[in-house]
Amino acid sequence: MEILGLLKIRVLRGINLARVKTSVKKNSCNPVWNEELTVALKDPNIPIVLSVYDKDTFTRDDKMGVAEIDINPYLEALKMGLQDLPNGVKVDRVQPSKDNCLASESCIVWENGKMIQDMILRLRDVECGEVEVQIEMIPKCLPK
Repeated sequence: MEILGLLKIRVLRGINLARVKTSVKKNSCNPVWNEELTVALKDPNIPIVLSVYDKDTFTRDDKMGVAEIDINPYLEALKMGLQDLPNGVKVDRVQPSKDNCLASESCIVWENGKMIQDMILRLRDVECGEVEVQIEMIPKCLPK
């Protein structure tokens, strides 16, 4: 399958995590990572799965939850072909639903000549916790 483009995922921070021991913020329920990951996007219908683990020294790391990133609303906004918009223009809004992991409304925004989407994802399979991420596509070509 051909690569559609590269998806940048900025994992910004964790919010109210059930437990955590990380090299960034030890024993913090609100760690700040601010790390950027880049993945090749082949099939936009397969969600990006983000898994969060704690870091244990002497035992196996514990899974703290998972969240899925649905990139289809973002790709639809990219396909609109909008360019030369003023900074901060909200192109679309995505509402939380039972079909996504959004904890609150997510806006797709035109910022500094590119389309970005900020989102707070509610972790599944855990008592509490959210992860704040931002996505940006470096397209090769967009699906039709």
